[in-house]
Amino acid sequence: MKILKKILIVVGVILLIPVLLCIIALFTKKDFVVERSITINKPKQEVFNYIKFIKNQDNYSKWMAMDPNAKKSYTGTDGTVGFASSWESTNKELGTGTQTIRTIAEGDSLVVDLHFVKPFENTATGYMITNDDGGKTKVRWGMRGNMPYPFNVMMLFMNMDKAGGDDLATGLTNLKKLLEK
Repeated sequence: MKILKKILIVVGVILLIPVLLCIIALFTKKDFVVERSITINKPKQEVFNYIKFIKNQDNYSKWMAMDPNAKKSYTGTDGTVGFASSWESTNKELGTGTQTIRTIAEGDSLVVDLHFVKPFENTATGYMITNDDGGKTKVRWGMRGNMPYPFNVMMLFMNMDKAGGDDLATGLTNLKKLLEK
């Protein structure tokens, strides 16, 4: 009888945990914004002319460096609205997805729609903004999106700003080295 009681308690706790997590998720934020910036010792237009081409991300993005053998495909003309870059990787950190140029404010900003397929389905908006900084260029690279309910409860256990921000900072540092050499 004591064993049966212990088994029922364990089963009850196991069943209660998902219910509690779903209740907590009701009160947990869904939206996130991650952004980093760097100043590059090059004129704004020169920097923008490089970053508006999505294929150039292979040269500085930490994500693309995770799997140099990832399968890539492209649709449209790079550096123009509607251009899409898709990737497929067995590396779970890179996964599978597509980014499509949504808008370009020539010389100022690039906005992309991100569609992640694996390891989990989600969408986000990525952006790169350039500002003149006295002959140098301040580049802001960011991403905003949301984690749908009930998956938003994961935001309590992971620091989106740290995880994504560190990768953006690495990419910006790579970009700076590349453009300043």
